[in-house]
Amino acid sequence: MTRVFTTLTTQIILGAPRQFSVLFTQLSARFGQIICVGLCSLLAQAAAADEVDDFLKAKMAERDIPGLQVAVVKNQEVVKQASYGIANVSDNIAVDDKTLFALNSMTKAFVGVAVMQLVEQGKLDLAKPVGHYLPDLPEAWQTVTIRQLMTHNSGLPDVMDSNANLRSSKGWDESWALTLQAPLEFTADTQFRYTQTNYVLIGKIIDKLSGKPFTDFIREQQFNKVDMKRTSEGGFSHYQGIASHSARGYTTFITGALTHIWEDFPPPIRTASGMSSTASELADWIIALQNGELLYKPESLKVLWSPSILQDGKTAGWGGKLNGYAIGWPMFVRDEHPAAVAIGGGRSAMAVYYQDDVAVVILTNLQGGFPERYIDEVAAFYFGQQDNEKNKTDK
Repeated sequence: MTRVFTTLTTQIILGAPRQFSVLFTQLSARFGQIICVGLCSLLAQAAAADEVDDFLKAKMAERDIPGLQVAVVKNQEVVKQASYGIANVSDNIAVDDKTLFALNSMTKAFVGVAVMQLVEQGKLDLAKPVGHYLPDLPEAWQTVTIRQLMTHNSGLPDVMDSNANLRSSKGWDESWALTLQAPLEFTADTQFRYTQTNYVLIGKIIDKLSGKPFTDFIREQQFNKVDMKRTSEGGFSHYQGIASHSARGYTTFITGALTHIWEDFPPPIRTASGMSSTASELADWIIALQNGELLYKPESLKVLWSPSILQDGKTAGWGGKLNGYAIGWPMFVRDEHPAAVAIGGGRSAMAVYYQDDVAVVILTNLQGGFPERYIDEVAAFYFGQQDNEKNKTDK
């Protein structure tokens, strides 16, 4: 039976419909409903995989994305993993499953988990003011809570502008000094404003409470526990570091044509944006996170993915479907298929559809690839075909 099943599986993969039909009829008569159910499941997965390949290749062509990785988790198992296109256009180096991609602000999701690990250890309280942990901050900053920092409701001035440039051309020290002197931009919990200063402070707190640099704490408590070797090799140096087999970053925003992109994130800001990883290792990390390997208390995951509520009683985020922000994670806050959605640099995203037990990771090397805009459509292949049309997003 095993040999026959293997032959049948091979024919499915090679696409031999006539032979498959005959063999399937023979097996159905011999082994009955059990074989039929198993093969129907196999065929459904194969069909979905082909459709996802076609869909993503079309998105790459539409958006001029040089290279892309995808991984899909369903019921705590990786059911799809694929690589497409070019990692390094100049040298025509293809993307494969080991290619490292810059994560940019997806790094904040790992910082969120690190914060919740310190909460579980009794070292950190999300409701306490930042001044309790960092007493030398300006007086106006002292009462902002850890949760308000994590959810970008703090009102603190930003050390970087909207184009990811430091406040001063003279470098980090001058930029940070100017930031400390700047006034608050709004009263905490009255607005959402994405501010890298928040995560600079969180990095300082992790350093202090863990007794080691935040990079080491995250590596030991997350990378090592999930055996994320490539992620550990990529580290937190963004494009400044040299890690083997890394995808180059590109954009069409500068000239309209494909050009290289460069972003400078000094070490203190790498809690906000610094990591590199692969789709397959991120998929493993998501499984470990949901299985209690990184956070041990069931309520911790709920807190991690609970969006903040402003004083007007509403959630707030980037806008559109990204209408909430939790502990390091942007959120799709909605009745059907809510999701925690880490995004980075307009080029990479991962979404955990926690009610559906589905997760999707899409990494690209194009600023402007915006996979968060079509990640729902990929997930819908695994929710069920009826959701594909419902979850389509603006292209």
